[in-house]
Amino acid sequence: MSTVTRYIRYHSLYAAIAAHAESNAWDTTACRRAVRRGEVLLAALQYHTEADPAWLAHGVDGVRRFCTEELELASAADEERLNQSYSPRRWGFWDQYGGPATVLGTVSVRDGVLRPGRHPCPLAVKKLFAPLLSLAERDVVPFADLETLGQAALGVPCPAEREWLTDVLTATRGGGTHADGDWEASDRTRRATLRILGRAIHLRGPEGGGYQETLRSAVAFGDEATTDPVLAAIPETAGWRGVLLRQYSVGAWRRLWAALVAGVGSKDGEADRSPGELRDWLAQQAPDAKVRRVLDDLPPLENAAGQLLPAERQLLTQGAGAPMTNVLLLMVGALRSREGHLPDDVRAVFLGRQRHRAEFLDPTWVDGLLDDYADRPVRDLAARLVDDMLAQSRRVALAKLRTDPATGGLKIFSRLHLRNERYFKTGDEGDSDIGTRIPQLGSLAAQLGLFALSDNCHSVTEEGLRILETNP
Repeated sequence: MSTVTRYIRYHSLYAAIAAHAESNAWDTTACRRAVRRGEVLLAALQYHTEADPAWLAHGVDGVRRFCTEELELASAADEERLNQSYSPRRWGFWDQYGGPATVLGTVSVRDGVLRPGRHPCPLAVKKLFAPLLSLAERDVVPFADLETLGQAALGVPCPAEREWLTDVLTATRGGGTHADGDWEASDRTRRATLRILGRAIHLRGPEGGGYQETLRSAVAFGDEATTDPVLAAIPETAGWRGVLLRQYSVGAWRRLWAALVAGVGSKDGEADRSPGELRDWLAQQAPDAKVRRVLDDLPPLENAAGQLLPAERQLLTQGAGAPMTNVLLLMVGALRSREGHLPDDVRAVFLGRQRHRAEFLDPTWVDGLLDDYADRPVRDLAARLVDDMLAQSRRVALAKLRTDPATGGLKIFSRLHLRNERYFKTGDEGDSDIGTRIPQLGSLAAQLGLFALSDNCHSVTEEGLRILETNP
C-alpha cells in the first residue's frame, strides 16, 4: 500500500489492462499508452458525470481542461509533453499502484511489460473494462460515448470485483476460507494486519477516530494486545505495537527538523543562520530546569500493573507544532527503549529488527544523551539535539551525493546547505508523520464491505467478522 493507492477500482483497471496486454501481445509502449489513457478516461468519467465527490479520481484536476466539447484523450494522455498532460509521470498513477499490485499478485511486470499476476483478473472484471479499453484506442471521445463507461466509474459496485479482491486482500478462497499453505508470506502478513485492525475496530471502534488511532488504542496502549484472545494469538500484534510506539519518535524528529529549517532563509535572503543561532532557536524554548526534573515531570509511561499508558497522546494535546513537545516525545521514546519496559518481541521492532548497536537519533541514542545531560539544563540538551540534527542532515546528504549528468558536477540532495559557516535553505521540509499505510488498508477493506462507518464510528461488518475471524 502507499498513501496514494486509495481505490480498489484502480487495481481492477490495471489487472484488466494486463490481461488485455497479454491477449494482444502488447509491448511496453502499448501498455504505458493503455495505462495513461485508461486513467484519463476514469478521471474524465467522474468529471463529466459529476459523480459522488467522495470518490475523487486520480488526475481529475489535470483532465478537466481537456474536457471542452468532447474529451481530447490523446492530448490529455500525451507522453511527449508530460508536463502539459494529466500527469507528469510517464506511467501516470501506475507508479504508485504498481508496487502494491505486484505484491498483491494482481499484475506482474516482465521486462517492463504488464502481464497477469498470480491472481489474474476474472472474466467479469475484464468485461467491466472492455468498453473503456476500446475507447482508449481513440484520440477524441464524445461525452455521449464516455457515458457508456458508467459501470466502470469509481464507487459503482461490481460484485465480481468485490469477491475477487476480497479473496486477494484477505488471503482467502471460496468465500472466506484461509489456508496458510496457499499464500505467500506477504499475503499472510497482510491478512494478519487486517485481522488485528478488524479486532481493534471491534474493541475500540465505537470510540470514534480513524483507523490508525483505533489501532493504537487497542494495540499500542493498555493490555489488550496481550490479554485479548484474538490479538494475543496473532504474532504480528507485537510488531505493530513496536511500530506504532516508534512512530511517535520518528514524527517528533521530523517536526523538529521541519521547524528548524522553516526558520532559515534562502541563499538570496537575509535569514541565513549560523549553527549557534540555530542552537539558540531551540535552547531558548527550553524550560528553566534540569533534564532530570523534566524527566520526573513526564506523564506516566505505565501503571502499577505494567500496562502501557498513552503518555505520547497526553503530550500531543499540547500541540504537535511546539518544538519542546517534540523534545519531550523523544524523551518518552528514549525511556521506552530501556530494557524491561517493553516485551522483548515489541522492543525488537521498536528498535529495529536488524539493530546491533545504537543508530544516530534512534531512541537509544537519545537515552544516552539523557544520561549524559541528566544534571544539566534542558537548554544544553536542546542545543545538542540541534547539533545532532545538523550532523545527521550532512551524513544523509553525503550518502545521497551523485554526479549530475547534465553538468558533470556533484549534486547534493538536501534542502539545507552550509556556506561560509552560515546555513541557507532551498526549500522547506515536510513535517507529516511517516505513513503506516493503516488508513489506506482500512479504506480498501471498507470498499470491499469488510468494514463500515456510521456516525464517525468504524465497525466490522458480518462479512468482515466471518472472513477475518475477529471473534474469539
